[in-house]
Amino acid sequence: MARKHLLNHIINPKEAGDKPEGERDGRSAYALRGASRSMLQSLEEMAENSLRVQDGEMIVMLDPNDIDPSPYVDRIEEDGEAFNVLVEAIREAGQISPVLVRPNPEKPGRFILVYGHRRTRAAKTLGIKVRAIIREIEDLAHVVAQGQENTARADLSFIEKALFASRLQQSGIDRQAIRQALSIDNAMLSRMFSIAEGIPTDILEQIGAAKGIGRDRWDELKRLLLPPAKLEQARQFMAEEPFQELSSPDRCLALLEELKRKGRRAKPKNSSEKKWSLGENKMSVTTKHAANGFSLSLKATDADAFGTYLSGQLEELYAEFQSQQKKG
Repeated sequence: MARKHLLNHIINPKEAGDKPEGERDGRSAYALRGASRSMLQSLEEMAENSLRVQDGEMIVMLDPNDIDPSPYVDRIEEDGEAFNVLVEAIREAGQISPVLVRPNPEKPGRFILVYGHRRTRAAKTLGIKVRAIIREIEDLAHVVAQGQENTARADLSFIEKALFASRLQQSGIDRQAIRQALSIDNAMLSRMFSIAEGIPTDILEQIGAAKGIGRDRWDELKRLLLPPAKLEQARQFMAEEPFQELSSPDRCLALLEELKRKGRRAKPKNSSEKKWSLGENKMSVTTKHAANGFSLSLKATDADAFGTYLSGQLEELYAEFQSQQKKG
């Protein structure tokens, strides 16, 4: 039974389709935007669910704690705003589209998640049961179903798909099944393998899913990281606080920009600054301490004269300092 465009007669009425492009009513276009589009997508999923029941696939309610994650990880975990939006949507309107699970052959009464990772996690967060379809499938069918579901939803970023493909290959899944799961050709699959295996895991995990960052930028990053000095530069840059505060896509872009800099960055030195006043606030004093240095700044009407006087006493002061150090 064909399941695509179940509500096509609502979205694109027949009479509208008979008219030339320029003469069509603007109402059809409106239906594809904003809240109307969301409503129609929800109705589409409900119709899809009804057909599944007609085909003998019953939708059941399962405790998310009884569902084990898929052995084929396809995500770089992120608790971002998108997940919070999903949780609130399910809290308000319920879970419309069911997840797919299969019985766990090694643990009776438990299930293995095929797809619907975020919906299952959202249900667990809300403390509610998850709507699910239980289907007896083998590992290969599991891989294809999981990959095609996420690809159809445009749910995974490029690097998540590349990592998914690499992990499937490491699990012994053949290239044909991986291509089928991700709906890609041989050339793209080879490129994904090259990027996923060419960028160190710790770098990928710190960047994150980076949605919106395409294969060309990931390919460029892989090439920039080839020299050991550049890899060290990347890790040093990513350890700093400003990088950690960036969003995932911006982390990728910032790292690319950093690696294009000529030469290596100097390591940030630990330093501390102190400020105080002298002579009833007539003079402001600022000192900066660093690993191998110390600076003194004076601000006052007579700062220049006092600085000249202090400079003339440095030889005597340093000799006294050395003497005290020896005694200590």
